Amino acid sequence: QVQFVESGGGLVQPGGSLRLSCVVSGSTSSIHIMAWYRQAPGKPRERVASIRKTGGSTTADSVKGRCTISRDSDKNTVYLQMNSLKPEDTAMYSCHALGRPWPWGQGTQVPVSS
Repeated sequence: QVQFVESGGGLVQPGGSLRLSCVVSGSTSSIHIMAWYRQAPGKPRERVASIRKTGGSTTADSVKGRCTISRDSDKNTVYLQMNSLKPEDTAMYSCHALGRPWPWGQGTQVPVSS
């Protein structure tokens, strides 16, 4: 019923920037919080940032000051602007509705390397 399609990832050098996009389709009216997650190889998935239906947002300490989450309700799209990227930011980035049982999308890979 709900699908997530991420895009915008790709190889970026340390200190570089990327803007990730997540298009959400299906029965989206009940979604109150959208979030970006990331998972590095051999590590658990962690929440990077979240944004509420009312517009308020939070970011993880690991990316605070470097990442900003936003949304465009008319386009059913959530964005993650990432600046000053570090090698430790390398991960598969995915978006999802907080606490919902729907399948995850394919994600978008962000390798941060020289």
